[in-house]
Amino acid sequence: MLVISRKVSESIIIGDNIEIILSEISGDHVKIAINAPKEIPILRKELVETRSLNKEASIAPQKQTLDRLKKVLAGKE
Repeated sequence: MLVISRKVSESIIIGDNIEIILSEISGDHVKIAINAPKEIPILRKELVETRSLNKEASIAPQKQTLDRLKKVLAGKE
């Protein structure tokens, strides 16, 4: 992991086409601006984690239902 210190309005460049700009510092909050091509998704980590958990939760009941259906069709239940 790379740790870089920046002041307000300073930026870092990632690759050739992504710029991260420190927009504002207020107490324990930092606002950043991200300039990147539209085809590059930019998501907050907690949303990605929540989406992953929701996906897992929605698949588990379906798998259980399919397993039960297979047993019923096989005449084992």
